[in-house]
Amino acid sequence: MISWYVTQASSYAADVDDLFLLIALIVGAFFLAAEFVLVWLIFRFRARPGVKARYITGEKASETRWVNYPHYLVLVFDIIIVAAALRVWNDVKIDLPPAEERVRIIAQQWAWTFVHAGPDGQLDTVDDIRTVNVLNLQVNRLYHFELHSKDTLHSFSVPAFRLKQDAVPGRAIVGWFRPTVTGEFDIQCAEICGIGHGLMAARVRIRSAAAQAAWMETAPRMRPLASVTPAVAATGAHASLAARAATVKVSAGHQGGDR
Repeated sequence: MISWYVTQASSYAADVDDLFLLIALIVGAFFLAAEFVLVWLIFRFRARPGVKARYITGEKASETRWVNYPHYLVLVFDIIIVAAALRVWNDVKIDLPPAEERVRIIAQQWAWTFVHAGPDGQLDTVDDIRTVNVLNLQVNRLYHFELHSKDTLHSFSVPAFRLKQDAVPGRAIVGWFRPTVTGEFDIQCAEICGIGHGLMAARVRIRSAAAQAAWMETAPRMRPLASVTPAVAATGAHASLAARAATVKVSAGHQGGDR
């Protein structure tokens, strides 16, 4: 149902939507049942002439079962929800499939900088491409991202990917996504990061392989930087994979960009 309003643009977007739908159906069913019982009890035991009210302590087994049985049922569905949530969490946040390409994402007040590997497919080489507020991706290509913050807490959110990951100063957080459709979609900062938080919007452009290759050929290359921030090891959800991003450099400022 969420996909009716927000496109599913990543390989795990459908799994996240299915989890939300499962929770909505379970909670919705219990909500409707509880409201039905409440209305029925109000009607069934309404005040009527000649009928005295009774005080029920609720201590008898015949009475407590009306509380215990629904409670047990709630626990069973809680286990189902937790199991489904852990499966999705493991796929999105714990497992890290082999990367076909890496991209560096740098958040700062109040813009996004994206460092793309150039035609050689490697970051931190002379053909790297830096863009500001535009993330350029190839459809059906699996990316690892290295998420940094230069100043305060930010949160990299791509609703179409069903992805949200906090950016923490001093940490390089590693994650992944694989775009599955072409088009342009919103990027948001989902963490209040200062007075310009509401203006910190960007776009992700997903192209075909041919279109992405053509863009790389014409995109301006990064000029050498006078200084870089100290390297930091990868942490966060994929902390065990720190070796894959052990030498991560964060650029000291915006240098050009694809608008």
